[in-house]
Amino acid sequence: MIKADFVIVGSGLTGSTIGRILADNNQDVVIIDRKDHIAGNVFDYKHDSGAMIHKYGPHYFRCGSEKIWNFVSRFSEFYDWSAVLRSRVNGEYLNWPVQQSYIEQIAGKDWELFKGEPKNFEEACLAKMPRQLYELFIKGYTEKQWGVKCTELDKDLAVRITINKSNVTSLTPNHKWNALPRNGYTEWVKNMIGDIPVELNFDYLQNRDKVVANKLLIFTGPIDEFFNYKFGKLMYRGQNRRVEHLPDVEEYQPFIQVNYPNADEPRIRTIEWKHLMHPDDKKDVQGTLLTHETPFTPETPHQYEYPFPDKVNKNLYEEYRKAADALENIIICGRLGEYRYYDMDQAIGRAMNFAADIMEKYNIKDTAKEPV
Repeated sequence: MIKADFVIVGSGLTGSTIGRILADNNQDVVIIDRKDHIAGNVFDYKHDSGAMIHKYGPHYFRCGSEKIWNFVSRFSEFYDWSAVLRSRVNGEYLNWPVQQSYIEQIAGKDWELFKGEPKNFEEACLAKMPRQLYELFIKGYTEKQWGVKCTELDKDLAVRITINKSNVTSLTPNHKWNALPRNGYTEWVKNMIGDIPVELNFDYLQNRDKVVANKLLIFTGPIDEFFNYKFGKLMYRGQNRRVEHLPDVEEYQPFIQVNYPNADEPRIRTIEWKHLMHPDDKKDVQGTLLTHETPFTPETPHQYEYPFPDKVNKNLYEEYRKAADALENIIICGRLGEYRYYDMDQAIGRAMNFAADIMEKYNIKDTAKEPV
């Protein structure tokens, strides 16, 4: 039997952040996870080659909030690192996000935009960029990522498509902090969890009768699975990942991530891990280590990564959300619990807000000292 005042299901960023804040304020907390490791999808580990690899795809930490930055900095030293990506287009490595100067090069300074209110992702893209750009960089990549036509995807997905100024090459230039934890994300989350008890290889949904939350259960897994899919299954996408070690190759590609927007190329991107390692560690890697990613539609929850951005699934989620909000002493949150894609800083910031609400509800006085 697992028993605590606050039981948190999931040791990813959301669960670990809420747990840490509650534990900082002397609350009785336990974290359980059905995986065999902590840190959820930010889990990383040292490969035999010496390269640090992110098991579930690359995670580039960026942050614009001093409050969030102060919180995450408690648990690791960070080193400055900005993601510089490229797309392989017509045999060239071209900037991603695309630079304004390249748009003018292929389409001139005046181009015709989509008129009217966009109804889908394709129209939303064409409302802010020339068709040439959309066809070269976005259409094929997006249709591989989601497995459907761009016209079937929600227009809100286009919010994540940005255009860089002509002199900007990084992925997230507008964030004050672009950095990585010195010893990896797993060590960072381990330090965040600290002395909170953790039970791994424990599936809450298969053992609900063995868990007692005296005050509150915080569930960060898939919301539809929590309710045994009573309204139907939400759709997700994931990535099949093929790891390749090239012992006699020093560098496979000149950047951490190369996207393949060409519809004829099955993979969506290739990651070369040496590019995100601290310079002191990079020199010890034997050869180079790659991960090739190809999107697919997962059937089992442990493979869920990306909530599906269309109206059908959005409406289905709202049914589940109403049912979740009606529960007593249970909160369902996080990327899978809220069926929403969050960047890491967004997930942490939202978890901090949940923790504040929990403390207010249960009259927990904030006694934690601010980090020095």
